[in-house]
Amino acid sequence: MPRSSAAKRPLGPIMTSIDGPELSAEDRDVLSHPLVGGVVYFGKNFTDKAQLIELSRQIKALRSPELVISVDHEGGRVQRFHGAGFTEIPAMRSLGDLWTTHPPSARARAFEIGFTIGHELGQVGIDFSFAPVLDLDYGESAVIGHRAFHRDPGAAAALATAVVQGLRAEGMASVGKHFPGHGFVKGDTHWERPEDARSFAEVEAADLIPFRELVAAGVDGIMAAHLVFPNIDPQLASFSPYWLQEVLRHKLHFRGVIFTDDTSMVAAHAVGDLVARAEASTQAGADIVLACNDRMGLLELLDKWEPAPEASLARKWDRMRKKAAGKRH
Repeated sequence: MPRSSAAKRPLGPIMTSIDGPELSAEDRDVLSHPLVGGVVYFGKNFTDKAQLIELSRQIKALRSPELVISVDHEGGRVQRFHGAGFTEIPAMRSLGDLWTTHPPSARARAFEIGFTIGHELGQVGIDFSFAPVLDLDYGESAVIGHRAFHRDPGAAAALATAVVQGLRAEGMASVGKHFPGHGFVKGDTHWERPEDARSFAEVEAADLIPFRELVAAGVDGIMAAHLVFPNIDPQLASFSPYWLQEVLRHKLHFRGVIFTDDTSMVAAHAVGDLVARAEASTQAGADIVLACNDRMGLLELLDKWEPAPEASLARKWDRMRKKAAGKRH
């Protein structure tokens, strides 16, 4: 679709996925819906670099303003693209291991990794990656594990800040995850609803430190986890006004973009269908709702959800767009 024919409509509060390496007719209809504002890529959307460049071009030609494109490309086992044109990024725990012997080298390497991610994703039309992980490595969580930089919150914060600085040097936004900290629980929110029984004082003294430090360093987005802390608040953090507004907005003074984790994950099912999840998360304070890999649920969401207009949404989407190298502040 030529750029001149792109439909002009504001971007909506939903990020979703597509099923393959090319746009289907249904994909085009979905991505043109006014509730949609962005696309999340997965490995199934990639065959090679040239194909990905063309896919991004076609997606951005659908709308004006252009849809925002993202991916989970953090390194280690969470790297969606491999092969020619993409560096194999190590798990972030490798930086934590280096930190224990020589922190300056670890920090320099973290910056280099952020710069590489920003450069290579930018070349294929991607605006940002959901990175860095700010969870702490307690040695318990299989889903987090070596995705975390370190057990020590100061080390994790320092290394994550260096990754953010590397991304920023390439004009790419950053998203810290999974607020308020996913590393302590064993369960995987993709398939179950884990509970963290600690007190707020315990979470604040450790897990919240990287989030606080990254907010101070100017992280652009924060992704909320589908975790419940029953001794703090009865609701999942991603659907909790306490966590998203009282803690993240007011206590940590975060002014960037709040994303839910994927609302199609099993941990979120207790909230209701996708319509109920989208409404609950935005009422709690989330700006952008991820609804991926559930096309039937998404179609119902697009048909039935009627969110209140959000005047600041356009500005928040613009914050997440890829800028020219060196132009992000």
